[in-house]
Amino acid sequence: MAKTLLLCDCLGSQTVDAEAIGAATGLACTKVYTGLCQHQSEQAATALNAGDVIVACQQERPFFEALAEELGADAPGFVDLRDRAGWTVKGTNPTPKMAALAAEAALVLPAARSLDILSEGTCLILGAGEVAFATAANLCDQLAVTVLQTDGADAPMDRRFDVIRGRLGRAQGALGGFNLRIDAFQQLLPGGRGLFEFSVPRDGAVSECDIILDLTSGTPLFPAPEKREGYLRADPRQPIALAQAASEAAQMVGTFEKPLYVRLEESLCAHSRAEQTGCSKCLNICPTGAITSAGEHVAIDPMICAGCGACSALCPSGAITYDAPPVSSVFRRLDTLSGTYRRAGGRDARLLVHDDHGAEMIRLSARFGNGLPGDVIPLQVEALAGFGHAEMLAALSCGFASVDVLLAPRTERDTPEFEMSLANAVAGRAAVALLDMMDPDALSEHLYSAERAQSVKTPVLPIGTRRQVTRVAAKALNPAGVTVSLPPAAPYGAVLVNKEACTLCLSCVSLCPSGALGDNEDKPQLLFQEDACLQCGICATICPEKAIELQPQLDLSDSALSQRVLHEEEPFPCIECGGLFGVKSTVEKVVEKLAGKHAMFANEKTARMIQMCDKCRIEAQYHSENNPFAMGTPRRVRTTDDYLNEGPSKRKDH
Repeated sequence: MAKTLLLCDCLGSQTVDAEAIGAATGLACTKVYTGLCQHQSEQAATALNAGDVIVACQQERPFFEALAEELGADAPGFVDLRDRAGWTVKGTNPTPKMAALAAEAALVLPAARSLDILSEGTCLILGAGEVAFATAANLCDQLAVTVLQTDGADAPMDRRFDVIRGRLGRAQGALGGFNLRIDAFQQLLPGGRGLFEFSVPRDGAVSECDIILDLTSGTPLFPAPEKREGYLRADPRQPIALAQAASEAAQMVGTFEKPLYVRLEESLCAHSRAEQTGCSKCLNICPTGAITSAGEHVAIDPMICAGCGACSALCPSGAITYDAPPVSSVFRRLDTLSGTYRRAGGRDARLLVHDDHGAEMIRLSARFGNGLPGDVIPLQVEALAGFGHAEMLAALSCGFASVDVLLAPRTERDTPEFEMSLANAVAGRAAVALLDMMDPDALSEHLYSAERAQSVKTPVLPIGTRRQVTRVAAKALNPAGVTVSLPPAAPYGAVLVNKEACTLCLSCVSLCPSGALGDNEDKPQLLFQEDACLQCGICATICPEKAIELQPQLDLSDSALSQRVLHEEEPFPCIECGGLFGVKSTVEKVVEKLAGKHAMFANEKTARMIQMCDKCRIEAQYHSENNPFAMGTPRRVRTTDDYLNEGPSKRKDH
């Protein structure tokens, strides 16, 4: 049964075409109400009681959720048609976009994975005496507080919280699991008369806590401190910020769900092989330090990961994929938005990708300004940095004419900038842009005045891995099937081999993590499949002759999907059996360098062994005068008769 879309024109402030929306989406649309959250709340209750409802309003979501709970009905879904489509410049037809947004809201997407974190409320307050002690006094009734005093102020008589002195040498972990090392550690001695004294300092004290409240106003304990859950900072000279941080700390008690933002497939990781480092893009970009090297692959600490998504956008092999939600959900949403928009009569839609910050800008622009143009479809995502070139190209290939990514103040710029340049290189035009603006009116003005482009004539379905989607999208955007030049560090490209320098040692083949490089068991050949190449650089690093270079590009011809010969030479025929082995040029060079010149190959017989296959070489060595395999005449096996024939004295010797 189709979901029911509960429509309202918000006191007549927008135009809603229920019939057209229903025809394009397949949803059962109600009549268009005027005030479902006010004088028509009874009609809203009737619709909620029927179940499987999507309410076309986000502003009054708390009201409808409370109403459903009061009725004992299932919680409805929600979609914002007013701010994102209805409130726009007059004369613009919002219906195609409304239909697209409604169809997206009806999708059933997989829930994000998570794990439970238990915080018992043990809190470490780090800071100088006066402020730290006052904050501890305010929190000690809600949390188990310990103050790590960083100055020599007298300790208070208040024994509701603990006081220690020392220097925090190491801090690791996150909410519910911080591990600390404290040097010059001094414990308060509560006995005696007068001011409290402290124990003798000692290094290497180890402790744990659930929450850290840092009041030092110095260097943060962790990289990207605002992303470290359970770590709060406040400038002690700013009372409002201090009170806010203390209030947040007081709320961090109980069991919390920690989303598992990314999924790691270790076998696909191209980080390292045989201690030769290849790809380190995720290590270099992770703002929190959640990703570390673990031999041939990387490791991700889910407790530290803040879910920025940059690692998944940059990972060339797909070993790291964003999983909250998975990338397949993003592809489904893109295809649904684009396809429904076209079915409702829209043409050449533009995509606006944003997060929570961007959603607020859109709401402000709609209420107090011109809102979004009718052809700009907003797509809200959890992690802007995770919306990489594959997602951008998927949007372009499934029917969007352009893609704008609205950056937030805390969005790291490096990854979106690189992914935009890569997507534009593949698209062959400036189809993707980053919007770095904080003014809602400026956003609206830019979108209304921006130059329009045309979408692809034949949209494609974005399905598969990010690499597969990229290739399919690139072919849709470049129908001629050309080879596209890409910027440096792109995860697609060719391997170039200097044939004069290459000796076909094949060390590159044995270490290639993706299997892009291969060999031929029957003849000396170096094979290459461009579609599989990750451009990780291990082959170039390991090559003893430095004969390999990488060339970032995307070959859209079918030849990129099969192996081709990069370099080949004639095999050498064994001088004894005639069987082919090795590389002719290499064997000849070895003969030239060693025969008659090296002690092991000083005479003609030993020199000939260089030109023999493995089997003939072993046989030649076995029958040689100085046979390395000879062990002398084996000792005769002693029998019982031998033992009995010997005299008693000889038997004692044995």
